[in-house]
Amino acid sequence: MTQHPEEVTAVAGDPMAMLTPFTSARIGLGRAGTSLPSAPHLAFQAAHAMARDAVHARLDMARLAADLERGGLATVQARSAASDRGTYLQRPDLGRRLDPEAREVLEALASNTEPPDVAIVVADGLSATAVQRHAAPLLELVVAGLTRVRLRTGPAVLVAQGRVAVGDEIGECLGARLVLLLVGERPGLSSPDSLGVYLTYAPRVGRTDAERNCISNIRQGGLDYATAAFKLDYLITQSLSRGLSGVGLKDETEGAVLMDRQTEDRRIVG
Repeated sequence: MTQHPEEVTAVAGDPMAMLTPFTSARIGLGRAGTSLPSAPHLAFQAAHAMARDAVHARLDMARLAADLERGGLATVQARSAASDRGTYLQRPDLGRRLDPEAREVLEALASNTEPPDVAIVVADGLSATAVQRHAAPLLELVVAGLTRVRLRTGPAVLVAQGRVAVGDEIGECLGARLVLLLVGERPGLSSPDSLGVYLTYAPRVGRTDAERNCISNIRQGGLDYATAAFKLDYLITQSLSRGLSGVGLKDETEGAVLMDRQTEDRRIVG
């Protein structure tokens, strides 16, 4: 039987489309013949382009420092041993270590200041976009919580071309009891600006991922700042009081009551 052109090109719906309001996953897209319809195909290409842009974007260190300092947090700028973005992407090991000159700066800082309870590190990671958007507002809440329980933080160390483990070396240099590292996560096709936070007790070079706690997907449409800060407050105080982090320290804030300090509304976490 001969098909008419309009029958070949007509877009067929998908019964899964009813679920699309509840997820950012690509479901219920329909089809045009054996292919995707034009609209979801173009949307996929746009999302892929945004993810690639996030990986290659350069962190505006001066702007981030200004944003943090407006919130009352002093900063120090540093860089990893990866000299540029191309090297960073091809040599993950260099992104985990400090540039020798940056290490000297931090050692000089440590010799003139009291060791912090919590060393704060902000690294661009694989999404400078995430760090630029979310680091300052999240840290404003986190530092306020640390101040209430009288924990010293010192200046935040901003690291260009940095990966998670660079925080271990920075924490070791500063003599910190614990390091809190914010980093841009690997972009996904629905979240090019997802921020992750890693917490490591007694930081030193050679720590493994099993010795860290992680809170991820901090972004609009993901985990909100207030909930992330609440969880971090809990993990930090528990880590310092129990002398550990990683697989031995669990997030037990599920079902806890979170007070919104601005609206005085209460809500359940988790």
